[in-house]
Amino acid sequence: MTEVFRLYGIVIAEFLFELLVFCALFLRGLERTRGFWVRLTLSLLFLFALGLPVAWFYSLFGERVWGRILVYLFLFVAVILLALWCYGGFFSVLFRCTLAYAAQNLFYKLFLLLWTAGEALRFFDGWGELFDVWYRLVYYGFFALCAAVVYFAFARGITNRLETCKLDFRMLAITVFVLGVTVLLCSFEDVYFARLSVGRENRFEEPVFVVLRETGNLFSAVCCVIVFLLAGKTVVAEELSREVEYLKYAIRQSERQYRISKDTIDLINIKCHDIRYKLGMLAAQGATGLKQLNEELNTSVSIYDSRMETGSPLLDVLLTEKSLFCEQNRINLSCMIDGKHLGFIEEGDLYCLFGNLVDNALEAVKNIAEPERRVIDLVVKKKDGLLLVQEENYFDGPLAFEDGLPVTTKDDKDYHGFGMRSLRLIARKYGGELSAFARGDVFHLNLIFTLDNP
Repeated sequence: MTEVFRLYGIVIAEFLFELLVFCALFLRGLERTRGFWVRLTLSLLFLFALGLPVAWFYSLFGERVWGRILVYLFLFVAVILLALWCYGGFFSVLFRCTLAYAAQNLFYKLFLLLWTAGEALRFFDGWGELFDVWYRLVYYGFFALCAAVVYFAFARGITNRLETCKLDFRMLAITVFVLGVTVLLCSFEDVYFARLSVGRENRFEEPVFVVLRETGNLFSAVCCVIVFLLAGKTVVAEELSREVEYLKYAIRQSERQYRISKDTIDLINIKCHDIRYKLGMLAAQGATGLKQLNEELNTSVSIYDSRMETGSPLLDVLLTEKSLFCEQNRINLSCMIDGKHLGFIEEGDLYCLFGNLVDNALEAVKNIAEPERRVIDLVVKKKDGLLLVQEENYFDGPLAFEDGLPVTTKDDKDYHGFGMRSLRLIARKYGGELSAFARGDVFHLNLIFTLDNP
């Protein structure tokens, strides 16, 4: 039993600690499940308790290749399952945990490269009785250094960019495959080179064994670096794809804006024609019917007094134009906007944010048969140090949600889905969050931002 506890401390618990540190670096920023801290605490307790029977198994079969492979594979799968319990998104968790395992293996192989070279040059012979103490100090010092390098060189950039990326399943499969091959080779190396060691592990009398061991260590380290390069390629490829998608979306938005502007001009032309016609009637009738025609003229030109006053010049222009479109399509656009608090959002993002918000609502209500249900309510207000953007509108037909966003029923799902995703991206860019839900036949969308100067 003493051997089981020894192996638990220097093999199982040590491996779990290293893997969990790297998991924390790569899972950073991922959406957490409800009750995250309770789940995380229970997961850690369960995982380290699970290590005891695994250590017992290791004491029996750890000197065999298949036994060692099963131990590390079992622990890795356990970490993934518990991570899925604490975080949302299966493929994202799997991808990030794979990167964490690659980082742990990279650290271990780099350490072995240096340690095996030091053993070959007999650097550690003078440590004597304090050998274990000095070994642990060097080991964990090198671990801390590698964790810092991995974070700043890989984890920070990859995880920040992964937040807005969809994973390429093929690239994920290749990444897992490369890491799997690396782990298998490492298990073979560790088992057989341990048998060739003299005195202590990774110390060899024959130079050829040193060369072979170092070659294996270097190959494994390179494979782990390849895993990170593949991950980086996945992120870059996805970002390029998103840029193309956004350009297509921008082009279609421009076309859509052109159609709205054309409809607005057509509406103005119709109103001007009506005014000219009624002026002609007024001239023909003289004073007769003057009061009635005056009222009709006032009605015709009242639309031009509908300029929005929001406190934001950009929103004034945008919403005024949208209101003209609403007038033509018998849509009631109700706005209560305190726009002076929106200055922290760049103009391009502000236009895209409210343009998409209103356009999505217009898309939902313009084809509703009952005029009284063609209603859009838009509210922007400050409350308790928060800026709240709330939009409500009626809709017809079924409405499904995926990842907290409504799923379009249009055939061109990428384009139409991008509008809602762009709202979330802009919100998160400024430290905000988006939520959406449907209650009955009313769609609700909320954006919440924290104000720096409440």
